[in-house]
Amino acid sequence: MYDIIGDVHGEASLLKKLLKKLGYSKNNGSFSHPERKAIFVGDFINRGPEIRKTIRMIRAMVESGNALAVLGNHEINAIIYHTKDQGTSLIKKPSKHFLSLFKTINEFSLNPQELKDNLNWLRTLPLFLDLGEIRIVHACWSDKAIEIARSIYTEGKIKKKVFRSLHKKSDETLSRCVWLLTKGVYLKMPSDLHIRNNKGVMPRSFRIEWWESPEGKTFNELSFESKYKLPDYTVPREILPDVHPYPEDAPLLFFGHYCRGHGPVIVKPNICCVDSCVTGTSTLTAYRWSGEKVLSEDNVLTSK
Repeated sequence: MYDIIGDVHGEASLLKKLLKKLGYSKNNGSFSHPERKAIFVGDFINRGPEIRKTIRMIRAMVESGNALAVLGNHEINAIIYHTKDQGTSLIKKPSKHFLSLFKTINEFSLNPQELKDNLNWLRTLPLFLDLGEIRIVHACWSDKAIEIARSIYTEGKIKKKVFRSLHKKSDETLSRCVWLLTKGVYLKMPSDLHIRNNKGVMPRSFRIEWWESPEGKTFNELSFESKYKLPDYTVPREILPDVHPYPEDAPLLFFGHYCRGHGPVIVKPNICCVDSCVTGTSTLTAYRWSGEKVLSEDNVLTSK
């Protein structure tokens, strides 16, 4: 049986509090449960005040067999940032996607070897888990992307050339699949179309409910953003992105990434997003799965 834990983002104290609430205790340097195992959905680093401690906790649990974990987009960005190409850094001028890494970099500034060792460990983690009755991914489940992801592991880890390819986009199919699994689907607005959200901002892209058919939906219905609300105008068919419908009879699916600070956590009877926007809510969320076929709110636990 498994406890699926949302994006931790360097909040080690909240993670410790949640683990204890779930019945885990620390033995031989790792938190463990006599009957259960934790699963982390990615995004362990950045933002929070205890990034080094968070990685140590999660890594110890994984390496001792007390937990499983998948990569999130924040871990992938960290690996890319520290990957070199012909002796020079891949990233010459950090973009907005890499600015959030600076807090992680600063925490490890006096421990560069520890950072390098952790980056090597991160490359051993999968991009998804298919455990039969349940599935885990950071942002989006796509059967096609899953098949591509299966092929990128060599000798138990993802080679650095894969991360070079992601940054350079030298293999568009690979890049698209990896980012789909770890960042999900966005609707990108064309230059001649503008909408305004309830905070007065005109977003140029936004996250969508990738598991649903977008036909005939409004911007608000299609959006999977939790920080603002979009208008109730029907999305023009011409700009609809490709989606990845998730059947109602498919295994239970758990992911993070979407910052559901105000809920709901369970978005369909077989789909659950456990990211509670920890740095904005001071709350870490877990789903306690015990073999049920349909998700239940009674099994959602938080660190509060």
